[in-house]
Amino acid sequence: MQVKEILSTKGREVATISQDRTVSDGLRLLRERGIGALIVTGTTGPLVGIFSERDVVRALAADGPDALAKSVADLMSTEVTTCSETTTVDSLMALMTDRRIRHVPVVDNGVLTGMVSIGDVVKCRVDELEHDKRDLIEYVSAR
Repeated sequence: MQVKEILSTKGREVATISQDRTVSDGLRLLRERGIGALIVTGTTGPLVGIFSERDVVRALAADGPDALAKSVADLMSTEVTTCSETTTVDSLMALMTDRRIRHVPVVDNGVLTGMVSIGDVVKCRVDELEHDKRDLIEYVSAR
């Protein structure tokens, strides 16, 4: 299975935030959307970083409540790991595990086409296992 199949099920909408917005603004958007990360946009392009709950936790631990007034650019991760729509789910799982990341933007031909979270990958694998289980039960029952 490939990433494009996950996107066809979950959708391709990507939540974004401008790099000059405050951390507090970012947290509000994360809460409203029920998500764990935002793509950060800026003057140099549509994908200048990624802003996640993990970034906020680290900043709060270091700076306390003052972290909330900082800009998203101050906290975002600028080394963004991406995948393509043709990346296999197995490869994506390995990438997420090796790099200890939970959100991977999907980029094809320089265009942001979606975002995949670890939850999306787990759901995909559970669905595959359920499908395999049904096939095996059907096969054994047919004997």
